[in-house]
Amino acid sequence: MSHDHSVEPSASDCAEFLDRIVYFIDNELDEADCSAVRVHLDSCNPCLEKYDLQRTVKSVVARSCAEVAPDELRQRVLFRIREVQVQIREG
Repeated sequence: MSHDHSVEPSASDCAEFLDRIVYFIDNELDEADCSAVRVHLDSCNPCLEKYDLQRTVKSVVARSCAEVAPDELRQRVLFRIREVQVQIREG
């Protein structure tokens, strides 16, 4: 498939595609929209870079959210929550 690289996407084209990138990463677009985003990313380096950044950030956040807090930290947090609950009740 060949692309006409002589026509640069407009700023409004890019804004529209950048709004859809998050949904594209999460596979929440229908096939026609996915195809349109792929074609745009193939022809627009700035948007491709932003897509790569978004994908990387999402991956790092997902990995970070999967980690379990050390037991000692969990116990301290739970203890502090109970203290605050008691203070609120005694208010």
